[in-house]
Amino acid sequence: MKRTELSGGVRERLVRLPDPYQISRILSRREAVSSSAMEGTHSTLDELLIADEDDGQVGQAVRQVRDYALALERFVPSALIQGRQIFQIELIQSLHRSVLGHDASYRDTPGDFRQEVVWIGGNGHIVYSVYNPPPPAEVPYFLEETLDYMREDGMQMMTQSLITLMALAHAHFEAVHPFRDGNGRVSRLLLPLMMAAKDQVPLYLSPYIELHKQAQQKLNWFPLIGFVSNAIVQTVQELRITREALRILHAVWLTRRIFRKGSAALRTLKILAAYPVLTAPKLGTLLSITPPAANTAINQLCQVGIMRERTGYARNRIYASDEVLGILNRPFSEEPIVPKANR
Repeated sequence: MKRTELSGGVRERLVRLPDPYQISRILSRREAVSSSAMEGTHSTLDELLIADEDDGQVGQAVRQVRDYALALERFVPSALIQGRQIFQIELIQSLHRSVLGHDASYRDTPGDFRQEVVWIGGNGHIVYSVYNPPPPAEVPYFLEETLDYMREDGMQMMTQSLITLMALAHAHFEAVHPFRDGNGRVSRLLLPLMMAAKDQVPLYLSPYIELHKQAQQKLNWFPLIGFVSNAIVQTVQELRITREALRILHAVWLTRRIFRKGSAALRTLKILAAYPVLTAPKLGTLLSITPPAANTAINQLCQVGIMRERTGYARNRIYASDEVLGILNRPFSEEPIVPKANR
């Protein structure tokens, strides 16, 4: 296997995906929801998308989850540009600050390495711990060793696949446990960054990991590599199913009314997969149309059940496509529900 390949036919599947980045904004938010949920911070895709349009009333949990998604949007492009040299101590600290910056319960300064001994398992007492990460004084050394591995500064760059790199780096980072909290989120953020740094389409694996979290093998290399391999294959398959469901949904919408060619309403249908929650001003910006044209398009889509007003406000209204959200927000591996076409 070449070191730039993923596994089997996964790379070929990715290449066949039409415009793989088209709904990446949604995928990054699904990733944020799943990754944060594993750490006890809960939000929903709907809440994140509404926060994108109006963050004035966002609660702390939603803000934290949204910070995770924004970190992906910030650092994945950097990884594509910088390649594997992005994996430096400063990146790890920046990622931690990004996901813990709005966590009022975090006792340390986000981005600073822990200064206390920690342990994993044991029901609150180190005597019964399952695993003991290195003491605080040794964290920088072992983290740098992990980052050396991620930069492929050794011979492994000649022999190991990207999947092996991802699996072992993920395990080693969590073993170092550089922060008092937030290590899992930072570790999962690093997975798509490692893909992007190798010129691969970055996949967001947390929905799969959340579903199968009991199956992860800690520091047991072969099962762990197999776990990451399965996560990649199943995530690609999930993306293909989602894209097909959205294609069918678009065809169903076209049966609900006659859309004038080139109309704002017809053009809106094409962007609802990426923006299933939006405002009239946002639609005007996305389509470069006037406010009256944006409002007319939204009203036409509301009349046939493609969109729905969510706030009940007279002003600053937020609209959503519940059918798109139903497809995008379904549990991982669950078949999407697509409405039937009008006869």
